[in-house]
Amino acid sequence: MHFLLFLVASTAMALTVVEHKPFMRKNIDPIVFPGQYVSHMHSFYGSDAVTKDLPTTAQLQQGCPSGENPNDLSVYWAPTLYYVNGDNYTEIYPATFKTYYENIDRAEIPFPKDLYMVAGNASAKSQADVNEKLNMITWWCDGNGPEDRDKRDRAALPLNTCSAHLQAILRFPDCVNVDKTTEYGYSGAYPGGKCPAGWKRIPSLRFSVGVGYCFHGDFINGWYDDANKEMLKAKGQSFLRIDGAHGNGKTYSKCKAKDQDPSNGTSDYQKSLEMTAAHKSKGH
Repeated sequence: MHFLLFLVASTAMALTVVEHKPFMRKNIDPIVFPGQYVSHMHSFYGSDAVTKDLPTTAQLQQGCPSGENPNDLSVYWAPTLYYVNGDNYTEIYPATFKTYYENIDRAEIPFPKDLYMVAGNASAKSQADVNEKLNMITWWCDGNGPEDRDKRDRAALPLNTCSAHLQAILRFPDCVNVDKTTEYGYSGAYPGGKCPAGWKRIPSLRFSVGVGYCFHGDFINGWYDDANKEMLKAKGQSFLRIDGAHGNGKTYSKCKAKDQDPSNGTSDYQKSLEMTAAHKSKGH
């Protein structure tokens, strides 16, 4: 089976898109478990300046990007997808991973510095735990199908092998409290689709990769200021390539993104389970 984990853009909305290559898988999550090696396995895209510690925008901008836009030093991560055969776990590398910044025509401000967000529910076990109307979580078969989204829970994997590619969607919140950026939400959750008083609308980020109901993703803003503001110029047009002082928006960096903390944590699935179990046994 081939897996193509990417997002389908609509030409009816103002947007930009950045393609990324994976540079690391590791049992860290600097948002949920800062400073610890106790997370389930995640695959990382974007700035390689990320470690177990929660980074600032400025720190991410000191790294090497794995994406095609040198002006985007954000970091993105989501659960690693595995093919399981008995006790063997083989990582499934996406054919392509793209982040779409959409609804820019509705955005009031660019992404604030040091903004970090989590979308989805890592502990979800059923469709009832999933809020698809807001975060759009769904899996389906691209191309020739077979298409069975109306015959199963939409946040569950297809019941049959895809003839071409497997796709998934996850949308991030688009409202943020500018005075306390750890507070954010979906505009669709508020009356009239408007952000609460004192909050501002930001571009709507969506990307794909995950595992069933517990499909979730993380994002920390690393856009350079000039390109971050340039993104808002996509208003009034369907697509805008985001160029900036650091280069053409469709040019991969000459540096190679890599794990900046290779001696700690693990990229081995079974080892990550052992580390998590040891952490829990200590009463954490």
